[in-house]
Amino acid sequence: MVCLFFALDLDSRAVAVRSCAVSFVDARGIRHGVEVEAESLYEAVVHGVCRLSADVWIEKIGPATVLDVEVREPGTKHTISLQQVERWLASVNKSPGETSKKAKLKMMLVKR
Repeated sequence: MVCLFFALDLDSRAVAVRSCAVSFVDARGIRHGVEVEAESLYEAVVHGVCRLSADVWIEKIGPATVLDVEVREPGTKHTISLQQVERWLASVNKSPGETSKKAKLKMMLVKR
C-alpha cells in the first residue's frame, strides 16, 4: 500500500487529498479493502487500518501485515507494511506541521 507520490514534507506546501483503496490479504487468502481519502501514503494506511480494524469480519491487522494502497488518480499502486508506517510515525519530525499530523495519526492507531 503506497501513496508515495504524496509529499512527505507535510507542511511545506499544499498537498492534494487523493482517493485511495487500501487492502490486504488475510491468512486465509481473502483480500479485504476500503476506500479512504488521504494526503500521504502513511495517512492512507492509518485511515485504512482503522476502518478495516472496525470490521468484525476482519482478523487483527498486525505490524507485519503488508497492505496495498492504490491511488485512484493518478493511478498508482504501492506496497508497505504497518510496521513501516509505525517506524515513520516514530521518526524525527521535520516541522511543527508534520509533528501535528503524526500525533493525530498515532492517536488513530491507538484507538483502533
